[in-house]
Amino acid sequence: MPITRPANSINDISFSVLDLASIVQGGTASQSFQHSIELAQLTEKLGFKRYWLAEHHNMPGIASSATSVVIGHVAAHTSTIRVARVESCFPTIRHL
Repeated sequence: MPITRPANSINDISFSVLDLASIVQGGTASQSFQHSIELAQLTEKLGFKRYWLAEHHNMPGIASSATSVVIGHVAAHTSTIRVARVESCFPTIRHL
């Protein structure tokens, strides 16, 4: 007997957003944080469940190297979405 799975609709899938918190050319980290708040608020309004902030180090155009600070800032301006971090270590890995 074949195995059947219940039909899933697009409404059954939890979507997330990954924010790199990029600093645009000529911009500031403060502006980047404001853009992150606006993106998180839109994400929440659209019904997304999670908002991820990418943690990058040693990258001058990225404002999210201290994600704990940005997470608190974003979470203070949202109410239902889960805010967390995703770490990327590639630029800091040194070959022996």
